[in-house]
Amino acid sequence: MKVAVVGATGMVGEVMLKVLEERNFPITELLLVASERSVGKKLTYKNKEYTVIGLADAVAAKPQIAIFSAGGDTSLEWAPKFAEVGTTVVDNSSAWRMDPTKKLVVPEINASELTKDDKIIANPNCSTIQMVLALSQLHKKYKMKRVVVSTYQSVSGTGVKAVKQLENEIAGIKGEMAYPYPIGRNALPHCDVFLENGYTKEEMKLAREPQKIFNDKSFSVTATAVRIPTAGGHSESVNVQFENDFELAEVRKLLSETPGVIVQDNTDTNTYPMPIYAHDKDEVFVGRIRRDETQANTLNMWIVADNLRKGAATNTIQIAEYLIANNLV
Repeated sequence: MKVAVVGATGMVGEVMLKVLEERNFPITELLLVASERSVGKKLTYKNKEYTVIGLADAVAAKPQIAIFSAGGDTSLEWAPKFAEVGTTVVDNSSAWRMDPTKKLVVPEINASELTKDDKIIANPNCSTIQMVLALSQLHKKYKMKRVVVSTYQSVSGTGVKAVKQLENEIAGIKGEMAYPYPIGRNALPHCDVFLENGYTKEEMKLAREPQKIFNDKSFSVTATAVRIPTAGGHSESVNVQFENDFELAEVRKLLSETPGVIVQDNTDTNTYPMPIYAHDKDEVFVGRIRRDETQANTLNMWIVADNLRKGAATNTIQIAEYLIANNLV
């Protein structure tokens, strides 16, 4: 199995290599790929040193799978070139997510839709993944009507420059700014760019992607995305109105039986999900599960996950594992 990791030198690329190693992904030949400015750099995988190569060389090598985390523009240009030589691309950017000809996949929910003909597969937005995974079994049982989500997102979702900005601010150092304002001791209601409708791109991803993943437009999602000064892990306050009523005990049971979800919900012991505990873990953590007492058939939850792992690298690699296990590459 010849595998290319495109964007290997980036923040998510580094986590991808870590996850590939941890999961003992079946690789016989590994190609580490990045932009021209990173070609020639040395990276280590499983105690072996690799030299980073360029995109054209990687296409020429015809890997069976290419795992992309190199930004939307790179994906739009290069994913089709890989697909043309027979490579299956699993792309972590936003480039292909809402393309009606491409599948948007969270393996625990809809990997069974994949076929050998799917040569470019989209990985959802990090905030979307943790939300839909927590909601998947509840939607099947009670049928969602409307979801209101407010996110509390880590600076790592923006990238290395934002992490450095936070570190500089904590240390009292003036440095390059990833955001228009300080992020330390602050909260920015501004994730990604603003659109004409007043929402940000991140908020519209949260609104649109769940409908595609569930292949269901009968429910709606409205979002407010906020950047907070945490180094890793995204948190979400989710209010979901169902068509049918529920019992809280059954909700907890369904969540605890959902693959990839861990329930942390005991207010007597102050047990609830937090980014500090989700760090470096692949599961989605759910707590503060309670009925919305102002509206019928409505539930409140708090959902936390490591945005660089399940929100990006791990979900992408799980898609690739499914492809291999089902002889789709």
